Amino acid sequence: MAKNYVQLIAGLDIGSSAIRIAVGQLVRHEGEREPELQILGAGETTSAGVQKGVVNSIEDVVSSVSACLETTERMVGAPIDSIWVGISGLHILSQTSKGVVAVSKVDNEISEEDVARAIEASRTIATPLNYEVLHVLPKSFNIDGQTKVKDPIGMTGIRLEVDSQIILGSASQIKNMTKAVYRTGLNIDDLVLSILATAEAVITPRQKDIGVTVINIGVATTSLVVFEGGDIIHTAILPIGSEHITNDIAIGLRTSIEMAEAAKIEHGDCTPGQVSKREEVDLYDLGNPTHELIKKQYISEIIEARVEEILHKIDQELMKIKRNGLLPAGVVFTGGGAKLPGLVDLAKKQLRLPAILGYPLHITSVTDKVNDLAFSAVVGLVKWGSIMREQGYGGRERRSMKKIGQVGSQIKKWIKTLIP
Repeated sequence: MAKNYVQLIAGLDIGSSAIRIAVGQLVRHEGEREPELQILGAGETTSAGVQKGVVNSIEDVVSSVSACLETTERMVGAPIDSIWVGISGLHILSQTSKGVVAVSKVDNEISEEDVARAIEASRTIATPLNYEVLHVLPKSFNIDGQTKVKDPIGMTGIRLEVDSQIILGSASQIKNMTKAVYRTGLNIDDLVLSILATAEAVITPRQKDIGVTVINIGVATTSLVVFEGGDIIHTAILPIGSEHITNDIAIGLRTSIEMAEAAKIEHGDCTPGQVSKREEVDLYDLGNPTHELIKKQYISEIIEARVEEILHKIDQELMKIKRNGLLPAGVVFTGGGAKLPGLVDLAKKQLRLPAILGYPLHITSVTDKVNDLAFSAVVGLVKWGSIMREQGYGGRERRSMKKIGQVGSQIKKWIKTLIP
C-alpha cells in the first residue's frame, strides 16, 4: 500500500524531573480518508532548572533540553527544527469569558469571519497583571438568545455570542520558557497547556461528551481537566505530586530520598490491604549500608496516606463544579505518578467514579515509550500538533488570532476539532 509522508511534528515536555521529546509524522495511506499519526522516536533526559513547572535557571534548562534534543534526533535520524512546547505549573489560571459581535452580512448569515471576531472578542478579558493568554477555547455559541449552538456558521442571526474558556499563564514564566527553548536553536510552533494535549492523546470524543476527567500525576504537581458535553468545564493544577510520596517514605523509613524512590518504584502499592503482612523488604538491597528489614505493608500504608490526600484534593476540584461522583466516563489517570499499583482501585473507592489508566489512542509507534505513562504528555503534544497542522494553523497566528482574514478560512474546521 502506498504511503505519503509529510514533515515531522515534535513535542517537548519540560518537567521538574525529566525532559522528554517525542517526534511523529502523519502518514497518509492510499485509499484512507484520515491520516495516521506515527511516533518515530522519543527521548528523555534528567531535568535541571525547573521546579513545579517553573523555570528557575535558564542555563540549566537549555542544557537539559539540548541533551534531550540530541538524543532524540539521533534516534529519529533527522533534525528537529520546530516543536510544540507543553507548559504547566502553579502559575496557570483558567477563566470563563464572553465575546459578542454583530453579524456582518446584509442577509444576516453568520460567516466564518463572524465566528473568528466573536472568539477574538472573548479573548479581550481583564487579564491579571503580568499574565498572558495561552488558549481561547470556544465552548458554545448563542444566536439572538438561542443558546448552546455548537456550530453557528451558515445560520441566521443579528447578534452572535461565544462562551469561551480562557487559559492564562504568567508572562514572565512564558518568556523564560520560550527564551530557554529558542536558545537551543529550536523554533516554537506554539505553547500548549500540557494537560489539554495529554487529553487529546488518551481519551475519545465520546468520553469528552458524556463526562470525564483526565488527571496527570507528575513529580511536583498534579494536573486535571474536566470535559462534559464536549466542552472543557474545568482545569486545575495542584501543588502535590509523586515526589511528596517519596518524601513521606524517606521520613517514614529514615532513609535517603534515593532509597525512598527505589522503595516506591520497586515495592510501592496504594492498597496495603492487598499486601501480605509477612512480606519484608531489606533496605540493604536498595542501597542501605546495613541490613534492615521493613514490612512491605508499612511502605504501602505510607503511600496510601499521601495518595488519599491527592485524591481528596481532586475530589474537592470536582466538588467546585458539582461533578464529584457524577462523571459517567470517570477518571483517566496518566503521568509517571500513575504507575503506582493499586491507584485505580483506590481512586474508584475514594472518588466514587470509574477509573482507568490512560495510554495514547489511535497512534502507531516504533518505540515502546508510547506505552509509558510518563510519556503521555509529550505524545499528546505531538497529537495536538498533528491536529493543528491538519487545520492549517501556524503557531503565533493561532494564539493571537490577530489575522482574522487568514483565520476565517479555517475557523469552521477548527471549531469542529474543539467542539465534537
